[in-house]
Amino acid sequence: MSSDISAAIPRPPARAQSAPVITGAEAVVRSLELVGVTDVFGLPGGAIMPVYDPLMDDEAVRHILVRHEQGAGHAAEGYAAASGRTGVAIATSGPGATNLVTAIADAYMDSVPLVCITGQVFSTLMGTDAFQEADIVGITMPITKHSFLVKTAEEIPGAIAAAFEIASTGRPGPVLVDITKDAQQATAPFIWPPKVELPGYRPVTKAHGKQIQAAAQLLSEARKPVLYVGGGVIRSRSSEELRVLAESTGAPVVTTLMARGAFPDSHPQNLGMPGMHGTVPAVLALQEADLIVALGARFDDRVTGKASLFAPGAKVVHVDIDPAEISKIRFADVPIVGDLKEVLVDLDGAFRQTIGDQQPDITEWWSYLDGLRDEFPLGYAPTTDGLLSPQQVISRIGELSGPEAIYAAGVGQHQMWAAQFIKYERPNSWLNSGGAGTMGYGVPAAMGAKVAEPDRVVWAIDGDGCFQMTNQELATCVINEIPIKVAIINNSSLGMVRQWQTLFFDGRHSNTDLNTGHGTARIPDFVKLADAYGCLAIRVEREDEIDAAITLALETNDRPVVIDFVVSADAMVWPMVPQGVSNSFVQYARDHAPEFDKED
Repeated sequence: MSSDISAAIPRPPARAQSAPVITGAEAVVRSLELVGVTDVFGLPGGAIMPVYDPLMDDEAVRHILVRHEQGAGHAAEGYAAASGRTGVAIATSGPGATNLVTAIADAYMDSVPLVCITGQVFSTLMGTDAFQEADIVGITMPITKHSFLVKTAEEIPGAIAAAFEIASTGRPGPVLVDITKDAQQATAPFIWPPKVELPGYRPVTKAHGKQIQAAAQLLSEARKPVLYVGGGVIRSRSSEELRVLAESTGAPVVTTLMARGAFPDSHPQNLGMPGMHGTVPAVLALQEADLIVALGARFDDRVTGKASLFAPGAKVVHVDIDPAEISKIRFADVPIVGDLKEVLVDLDGAFRQTIGDQQPDITEWWSYLDGLRDEFPLGYAPTTDGLLSPQQVISRIGELSGPEAIYAAGVGQHQMWAAQFIKYERPNSWLNSGGAGTMGYGVPAAMGAKVAEPDRVVWAIDGDGCFQMTNQELATCVINEIPIKVAIINNSSLGMVRQWQTLFFDGRHSNTDLNTGHGTARIPDFVKLADAYGCLAIRVEREDEIDAAITLALETNDRPVVIDFVVSADAMVWPMVPQGVSNSFVQYARDHAPEFDKED
């Protein structure tokens, strides 16, 4: 969805007597104030420079100067994911704007409310290959909910108001507002609130009553039901409504990678995370269910395995605010379009009314699942090379920091271990790049989360590969007094790729050694690097040093802390479902695995 703003939003009404005449740049800043923005992340350049002049004097909007535009985008994502408020990133034209593309794509995949404001060359120069010109509207068209191209000062308030409306309603997502330099420099009456009309944009929030009743009927009849909970529960802020429905039905709950924390890990009905690296009970519960109630989930390939073999005996109730997701991958016997916060309440009421005082008997189902929990508990084998176990390190971070902390991860083995071995009790406590799998997400996302939630402990649990992509944002953290904690799970390699090479490529570790860890040249030396950035830097190589280092990090709040945990490169993420096979082939550990080449 993209357009020239003049076609999408009507011109403001005739100038009122009291409307002040200000520049377009001033209108950008004033509009941000009036939609409630208090923090933005950005990096100036020629085409956005007019906006930075009034921003300098503004007391309501705090601007945090990042060291790379991708960092601005991920920081805005982390801000949004931790707080539920819309994140804002600002960049200049050309390479400034294109450096935001990865974060925009990431936000699109994970339904993160994000507004990106970019400068554009003069409208008279557009299409001429002018200096630092890039068609960022065209580039981002497939990865935004909507894109606005603003060419006049009069259109700026309406464009920004509309951007925040679109980004934060329905299925959240990123919106781009690209503003030409002449629009920023020109003057126009500033009229607020602007008249915003969005033809065709009408997110459905209230579900159809007959569909709710049909879903309730299936739930009342099911003997092997599962509530398959996706990130939509967190985005819709409906964790409490989920808990009520879960306890009404007594059904087991699985929380996807994006939904960790949506349902407390301590709750007896929580089976854990499903999917490629999910728990055995969660994976097999979905696979053997007779009814799957999908709540804000999208049947991602990392959850389903080979889709044609996923949950062959299950009927499906699929609830989502985005109608495009329903039946996209798995046919929904009962499709329900609506806002989960409302749908869950309606479904719980309909279920209670349907069953009366006859609670469905699912004791046999729970007996089977509890048996799986007893037989296949989540665990890990100790290392054999004398180096730290990454699972132990991450477990201790979670245990010492507690459920009120926020944990942001990069992508790879450390991400999966953080999802598995930290206990999440509340929504918005787990931040990661799920759909796009963006290395480098961790540090800037943690930075953004700490800005949004300054009173919480915020950890970036990162890999040595991910950390090297965006560690420059430590400078941003030090200068702006954003005291995040960074745990580098340093196995000196691109760990997840190395694991696959070990399992599927005969142990040929092609281009995955990074030379950052034990017995290597240590380039870079993460302790020296962190110290150069002004952080408290610690290296941990022995098991008896783990708790002391984490405790020191938790006690240090005057600057960021970076801990280089030197871990074994041989540690692997288990359980695992090999790609392209049925989830029935879930492996609990490497020595509990069928042949990997099975395809059906």
